[in-house]
Amino acid sequence: MFVTTTFTIEGYKIIGYKGIVRGIIVRSPTLIQGFVGGLKNIIGGRIGAYTEMCEQARSQAFDLLCQHAEALGANAIIGMRYDASEVVSKGSATEVLCYGTAVVVAPDSPKP
Repeated sequence: MFVTTTFTIEGYKIIGYKGIVRGIIVRSPTLIQGFVGGLKNIIGGRIGAYTEMCEQARSQAFDLLCQHAEALGANAIIGMRYDASEVVSKGSATEVLCYGTAVVVAPDSPKP
């Protein structure tokens, strides 16, 4: 599956549009991540536990996006983007959304 943030894929042409696809995941930190994150918030610095949680959420949202596109019969996603928002106040849960347009692409025929 091709996935790109652009709206074209070099060497391929779009032969069909399947529609908007998305992958949504809502994550909250584990008890340990919350504790370590709280300490880091007080003393400052990079919060590795939260970074790991966010990276896992992005990866899961991306996987769901690809599954959604495959279910529609697409072989590529163009215009892919991520978005995130707080679902529950005070940072206790974050929604990560990955979205784009599912398309069918075929190799571009060489020009004579």
